Amino acid sequence: MKTSKQIIAASILSVFAIVNVEAQVKVKTKEMKTNYSNELAVVNQLSTQSAVVNMPVTKLLDAPGNEALKAFFFTPVKDKTVLKGKKIAVLVADGFEEIELTGPVWYFRELGAEVEIVAPKYNPAPERYGLAFPEMAKTHVMAIQYLQPVGWLKFDRTADQIKVSDYDAVFIPGGAWNPDNLRYDKDVIKFIQDFNKSGKLIAAICHAPVVLASADILKGRKLTGYWNIQSDLKNAGGTVLEETVVTDGNLVTSRHPIDVADFSRAVENWLIKK
Repeated sequence: MKTSKQIIAASILSVFAIVNVEAQVKVKTKEMKTNYSNELAVVNQLSTQSAVVNMPVTKLLDAPGNEALKAFFFTPVKDKTVLKGKKIAVLVADGFEEIELTGPVWYFRELGAEVEIVAPKYNPAPERYGLAFPEMAKTHVMAIQYLQPVGWLKFDRTADQIKVSDYDAVFIPGGAWNPDNLRYDKDVIKFIQDFNKSGKLIAAICHAPVVLASADILKGRKLTGYWNIQSDLKNAGGTVLEETVVTDGNLVTSRHPIDVADFSRAVENWLIKK
């Protein structure tokens, strides 16, 4: 049997052990708090202040100088059969400028055309990129207003599912990110090249003409585009004109959301003549 001295000694050792564990826990907790504090400080240095810069449709239409653009949308279309029987594909990816897609698409449909939204096949970035995509990214593309994501649009087909014979025209909206996503897609580029060979209409607005540059179909062509891509268009062999809309053969190009009305009418006129 244990003596009272042994029991006391064991109890003292147990107390020391508990005190030692508690001390280790405190040290560990302090280290964790210090590490978290250090990590938080680094993350704060890697992050910037959140702010919103966008281009709401109402603000664009009400801006001084855009009276004709506003009238374009709010004046009822008289003949809703002008483009009946015509089928238009809209090639679009995440980051498209909202009004540059919804504006022309609304107009073409008002004129009786059938319009399909076509997006690249869903291809998420590797996990190590740290991107979080919503489930709807598999069936929708993201709209932006200037540089601010504002919504999602459901697409009808993917670029690997379409044929040149399916459409009378191809239309590409702009947006700072959308063209970069499109020009990387092999199915999109191949389709544009084949469509160009067919002589059918290819229309692009704002940043979208850089997709045509990637498809290598601009040599010797007259066109226009957003101001900060005009050097890219020249490097691709095009002659850039500072006009709201430029039509050269089967190409119709434009510069900016404020040109949506002129751009849409140019596409209409081209299709009527064919």
